[in-house]
Amino acid sequence: MSHHYSGPDFGFPQEDARLDFTDLYAFPKPGETGKSILIMNVHPSAGENPPGPTTTEPFAPEALYELKIDTNGDAIADIAYRVRFSAFERGAQTAILHRIDGSQAAGTGDGGQVIVDGAQVSTGREARITEAGDTRFFAGWRSDPFFCDVEGAKNNLQFTGDDFFADKDVCSIVLEVPNSALGAKEVCLWARTLTPGGGGWIQVERGARPAQAVILVEERDAYLAGEPANDERFLAGFSHALEHTGGYTPGEAKRVAGTLLPDVLPYNPTRPALFPDNGRTLTDDAFDWFMRVLTNGTVTGDNVGPHRDLLLEFPYVGPPHQSRVTRAPHKTIAMQNQNETK
Repeated sequence: MSHHYSGPDFGFPQEDARLDFTDLYAFPKPGETGKSILIMNVHPSAGENPPGPTTTEPFAPEALYELKIDTNGDAIADIAYRVRFSAFERGAQTAILHRIDGSQAAGTGDGGQVIVDGAQVSTGREARITEAGDTRFFAGWRSDPFFCDVEGAKNNLQFTGDDFFADKDVCSIVLEVPNSALGAKEVCLWARTLTPGGGGWIQVERGARPAQAVILVEERDAYLAGEPANDERFLAGFSHALEHTGGYTPGEAKRVAGTLLPDVLPYNPTRPALFPDNGRTLTDDAFDWFMRVLTNGTVTGDNVGPHRDLLLEFPYVGPPHQSRVTRAPHKTIAMQNQNETK
């Protein structure tokens, strides 16, 4: 799996699906290599523990959704994009996007330079896109692009090719930015979600590389609350897990674990994207790659391939399988919702 269900016992952070970070993608904009697409997916439409559908409210208004960018290789953020959402009322929600540069990008808070304000969150199949200068922004329900045989993964890696996510949705935050906004040719990315607590903010989820937070982590709470710059402390736990699952020697397990930490996504927008070396596209089979690492090449894949509902244009993630437009009693809102569902 990706970061889906990385909470306790395949659950959600704080038992809130809206806080669950699932996947991070970064790739050059197709047909315009001077720009990049960054996608942070959260809030799966279906859970494993407990099983069944999650809330239809896209994003938690009390939470902070953040994309971190390290420009100098020290695993400390030099740029941050932070998104806050309004309360979900009458089936509608809006977003505000801030950008933070410099030392403050490594901290927490909901301030910064306002890039987008009042952006409409999409709850139907129509993608509501907001443009602000050289930035494009989208937030809302979309078809989950991650593909994986979840039941096979839970059944001792006995895969049958059944894609659990083929009919599932997720909430996407999508940015289109010029490469110059990333600050350097080679950067490292990760995403996180935070909630208020202790007079400030508490990080409840974070990550970049798929699957490892679900399968390899022994100290789950510490890992999800941690910072990439301190990920060396998890090296022994990762090594131990790799020895057990892949039959690696201790020395080789430590070497391989070192390629997985810190938990960041390297990305150079001047080169084609291909996971795990450079970014991640929506069709990269990241789970198959992780299975090969996990099992030391014994298991090469789960017989599941990319989804066919991806778009060739912004926001690139496909329309949701289920429209969550709410029929409001107000005439104007009701007419607007009817237009969205056509």
